[in-house]
Amino acid sequence: MASTSAEIIAFLLTISGWVLVSSTLPTDYWKVSTIDGTVITTATFWANLWKTCVTDSTGVSNCKDFPSMLALDGYIQACRGLMISAVCLGFFGAIFGLIGMKCTKVGGSDQTKAKIAFLAGLIFILSGLCSMTSCSLYANRITSEFFDPSFVAQKYELGAALFIGWAGASLCIIGGSIFCFSIAENSNSSRRGYAYNGAASVMSSRTKVHNSVPDKTPPKHFDKNAYV
Repeated sequence: MASTSAEIIAFLLTISGWVLVSSTLPTDYWKVSTIDGTVITTATFWANLWKTCVTDSTGVSNCKDFPSMLALDGYIQACRGLMISAVCLGFFGAIFGLIGMKCTKVGGSDQTKAKIAFLAGLIFILSGLCSMTSCSLYANRITSEFFDPSFVAQKYELGAALFIGWAGASLCIIGGSIFCFSIAENSNSSRRGYAYNGAASVMSSRTKVHNSVPDKTPPKHFDKNAYV
């Protein structure tokens, strides 16, 4: 029962993390910068993995898509690939997680379902690591440019999408770890279920039969010559 509850909690954590990771990919604010006037913010610059934009004080946005993928910076290409891999791995992990859970009717025996749940846990951990690496790589580029005194171009700060990606990656890793540990609990419970009690049961049954059957042996009669 405890293993089933742990698997349900792990599945909810991993699905929540996968949804957050998936929503991070098209989110606008991966990095953001503002130009302040005397009273209000005159312009806001922001960018993600696909385009860079500027929004003025009236709310009008002008965006420019990134050029050909071959002309992009290497870190943007790496972040794109890692995030797409994280989303795809999370999708397959969700399928294997549903099959491997004890509360579902598909997947075969308990041992087979435990192995499938373990595989789902590994896939979710890989998905979380991909998302964590992508967000950390992008954040490292932002911070290195921000604190570089020789960098004269527009400096940005960390956007909300990075924090959402880190949160989703953490949930995927935690839920995947719970899935992996559930196979150890399943193996221990199966060993306890096959304890051998045959000898004790046979001896106890023989004792019960012996005690329940009355002694019908006729009494022995001795004649007087037996005492001579």
